[in-house]
Amino acid sequence: MPFKIVRNDLTKMQVDVIVNTANEEPIYSFGTDTAVYKAAGEDELLEERRKIGHMEEGEVAITPGFKLPAKYIIHAVSPLYINGCYGEEEKLRSCYRKSLMLAYENGCKSIAFPLISTGAFGYPKEEGMGIAIDEISRFLLHNNMMVYLVVFDEKATRLAKRLQPELDAYIDDHYVSEKKVEEYQIGNFEIDNISDSDFLSFNFEDFASDVEELDEFDSDFEDIDYLDKELEDVVCKHTAKEAPIVDKSHVFAGSVGSFDLFEVDDRALKERMKHMTDTFQEYLFYLIELKGLSNPEVYTDALITKQTFSKIKKNPDYHPDKTTALRLCIGARLSLDETKDLLARAGYALSPCDKRDIIFQFYIENEVYDIYAIDISLEKHGLPCFIG
Repeated sequence: MPFKIVRNDLTKMQVDVIVNTANEEPIYSFGTDTAVYKAAGEDELLEERRKIGHMEEGEVAITPGFKLPAKYIIHAVSPLYINGCYGEEEKLRSCYRKSLMLAYENGCKSIAFPLISTGAFGYPKEEGMGIAIDEISRFLLHNNMMVYLVVFDEKATRLAKRLQPELDAYIDDHYVSEKKVEEYQIGNFEIDNISDSDFLSFNFEDFASDVEELDEFDSDFEDIDYLDKELEDVVCKHTAKEAPIVDKSHVFAGSVGSFDLFEVDDRALKERMKHMTDTFQEYLFYLIELKGLSNPEVYTDALITKQTFSKIKKNPDYHPDKTTALRLCIGARLSLDETKDLLARAGYALSPCDKRDIIFQFYIENEVYDIYAIDISLEKHGLPCFIG
């Protein structure tokens, strides 16, 4: 889809037309409006705007771009957000819908929008983003145009900058290490072939020859710690640190006391098995209910419109694309295990060889459920963003 979210100065976008958040009257005030008038040449642009006259909220009009790189400016009268009960959503949708059609009618091949009404006009940013994506996506289903959504979320940018050093180290640990193992065939212990019957008898000595083999590679890498850690994890996993054998006969006989923990685990297992055959949609809403989240909280943080979320809720057989599935994991504030479980029900997994998946996993593990921050990190690494 020819749609991209970028962080840039709207007035410097090299496109056929930019959209300005205009006033109802032929004046300009603050924010994006002021920046556009100053960059285009306020006298010339004001004169053109006066020719148009009064405009209602949700209406659009076009003028030349004058000194801007863009050939045209579309003036979209932004709705003032009161409480959502005065037609604000439909007016905002109209700004995007009518701007796109006006650009198309004027032969434009590219257009750049700001996040309309989400600044001084008070429209909730997450809802505003969802509406923008929804209307742009609908237009692009039937029309060919390069559409940019120009945003600059200060909070997300600060967050991404703060996390960046940790993220870079995380990517190096998870992606670079995996590639070294893949390229040099180190650490090939064939763990997946160990049967359940071998579980308790498995011990470190079984790895002796492999450890000697690893020593030969020390000179090839500056840091081999990742292999030591991998080996340690594997050993812990398969020896279970000599876990004691539990005499289950007491539990089956109805005895409690020292085996309360086993009974708690058993109940948790039963609850999990009850949802074993859930579809993606069914398991998603089970997790939402389990966490005590409201639907608006989820679709707002996932940057999905209310209408789209409602369709998902009504369709037990809903099958998302992977990006939508990941966004819903963010909206539902899932843990890493919950995320993997939910994705599996749609046939997806987080790949240790995919930087995009690794960055997403980093944010999930750190409980940072902010798609804007994730997209800033993705864009920095030249990867496809979750929005766009």
